Amino acid sequence: MAVFETADLTAASYSTATFGLVATSVLLLLGTGWVSRSWKLPVALCALAALVGVGAMFEAREAWAQGKVVPVVYHYVGWAISMPMQVLALYFMALRRGKLGIGLFWRLVIVSTLMVFVRYLGEAGFMHATLAFLIGLVFWLYILGELFFGKMDEVIRNTSNEHVRRGYFWLRLIVTVGWAIYPLGNFITSFAGYVDDGALSVAYNTADFLNRMAFGLAVLASAMLESGEARNARD
Repeated sequence: MAVFETADLTAASYSTATFGLVATSVLLLLGTGWVSRSWKLPVALCALAALVGVGAMFEAREAWAQGKVVPVVYHYVGWAISMPMQVLALYFMALRRGKLGIGLFWRLVIVSTLMVFVRYLGEAGFMHATLAFLIGLVFWLYILGELFFGKMDEVIRNTSNEHVRRGYFWLRLIVTVGWAIYPLGNFITSFAGYVDDGALSVAYNTADFLNRMAFGLAVLASAMLESGEARNARD
């Protein structure tokens, strides 16, 4: 097992994010038993996204221990799985409150996956960096457009449940503000000539507390509040 120095902030950020994601995963998996049946899938998707993050963090931490550098692929492998799962958690959350087309489902799956994959191609040198950055940005903006102005937003606005509307507001804010670090990091490495000496990894790992952990906990909180309200109404 690698032994890190006390002042190794990058290693500390990987370890802290790993433990945080493990705790979040366990809590969310337990949480599937605390919520109503229709909420189990969104909560489980968030749990899987956090579990994927655990594996990605562990591998990246080992890479850092070996050579004090983390190749870009270690970041993108985890994002390529967890980000589509989180987008689908929002989809199924909205689906509970109204009708959504299967076409929207597949568009969200494809766009969220390509958003990550295209950025990876640009950073890895398989695609022109500027083109990859712009395409990835367009895909992210498309997701935001669906969340703010699309059918999902319409369904949530028309629901009478305050817990769902408030939860959707915070989740949408995370996708808007929290996910902005990914195109920003892509821009810095692709156009500013930045070579990651660990600082960017620290930023990504810190962002995971919002983008993976807080995201999942917000879904769980909304699910528990609505499920509890429904049980009280039946009683």
